[in-house]
Amino acid sequence: MTTDPEEKRRVDVAIVGGGACGLMTALRAAADPDLVIAVLEKSSREGCNAAISSGSLAAAGTRFQAAAGIVDSPQRHANDILAASGDEELRPVVEALCKVAPEFVEWIADTGYPIELGVDMPRAGMSVPRLHADTGRLCGARLVRHLRALLDRSPNAALVDEAKVVDLLVDNGSVVGVVVEQNGSRQEFLAAAVVLATDGFAADPTLRAEHLGDLGNPFYAGVATSTGDALRWTAPLGAQLRNMGAALRSGLVVIDHGTRVSPALQFNGAVLVNASGERFVDEESIGYSALAGILRRQPGERAAMVFDATAMAATRESEMMRDCLAAGAIRDLTTLAELADVMGTSENRASAAIAPRPGRRVLRPPYHLAWVTHGVLTTQGGLVVDAQGRVLDHAGAPIPGLYAGGGAACGLAGPHSDGYSSGSGLLSAFGMGWIVGNRLAKRAA
Repeated sequence: MTTDPEEKRRVDVAIVGGGACGLMTALRAAADPDLVIAVLEKSSREGCNAAISSGSLAAAGTRFQAAAGIVDSPQRHANDILAASGDEELRPVVEALCKVAPEFVEWIADTGYPIELGVDMPRAGMSVPRLHADTGRLCGARLVRHLRALLDRSPNAALVDEAKVVDLLVDNGSVVGVVVEQNGSRQEFLAAAVVLATDGFAADPTLRAEHLGDLGNPFYAGVATSTGDALRWTAPLGAQLRNMGAALRSGLVVIDHGTRVSPALQFNGAVLVNASGERFVDEESIGYSALAGILRRQPGERAAMVFDATAMAATRESEMMRDCLAAGAIRDLTTLAELADVMGTSENRASAAIAPRPGRRVLRPPYHLAWVTHGVLTTQGGLVVDAQGRVLDHAGAPIPGLYAGGGAACGLAGPHSDGYSSGSGLLSAFGMGWIVGNRLAKRAA
């Protein structure tokens, strides 16, 4: 690939992607005033997966947990993730991410972002409450805006918007920069280090068919920029890929609306009933990603999420539930007869279907109902990195000059989507950004 030789820029760090991983990498690397850092963002108008997420930060051993009297540790966190994923080969990376999680959560809070422990956010597989969220539950977009505002105030780092990276610059096996397409022309950014912090490949039909064909035809609830660019750029370098058949799925996507109900509903008594009027899962025992696969096997690939005023009160202030209410995605039903009619079954069968499991509470009228189906949010397969964020080749050796995190890197779900643990997406993105950014700053100091 050729570019105009006069159209070259030199930076110390070129970061591809201005989402969670890219922003954190830049902010940490910018602590070294001698570094010049460019964050090259394909399109902030299209958004990023961090911005459309709940913004929940999974971290163990934080001061917020201590204040709530919760005893936890990064090691316990890592063990919970690995128990779900079964991916012991990835333990060094998982442990490294869990180790820095309390550091970056407290750092974000100390920059003025309003964080609290989400004691109202229980999740399957999480042995103690460790999701941290913004007060007000205004989701990931609020956090992304906050971090971009911090970056704007950094004198040695800048986010360059509408700067589409189209290739890597390679010299004798080392990555030495990127090729950027902007305003109808191409230019080279030469860099001592390149960090791939792009989203995954869930928006690319060809890559989805190749790697995730067994998921059927799920609703896609991610961003349009998740086109797998990093996979194409690194293939000629012999970059190693892992767990390409795994995705972050959701079994809580509301049909005909595309919103999602809160994963905390089922911990507040909500039940799932399929189109045949049958209860088909222990709702508290399974995460929302694994639930997607179960829902796909139900009649019509859908189910009714049924809950009551108590469950609504416990969850309605989350961004997801506010979106559902604003979209008219939740039906209000005064009596059991109305509930049975909407479910297409008899009152007796409806009553049996919503009966509580042992030790759980009875749902009381009036009822609320949302028809949900399965969807895909992001992919979990990607580039293999070591605990320092360096991209590895097929021999397990680092590719010189190249780092990766966020959706470009292999996630923490293991080989199957069912292994995803809540909060692991932002843990992986922010955690690797923290690790790589700190490493780059120290190396150049």
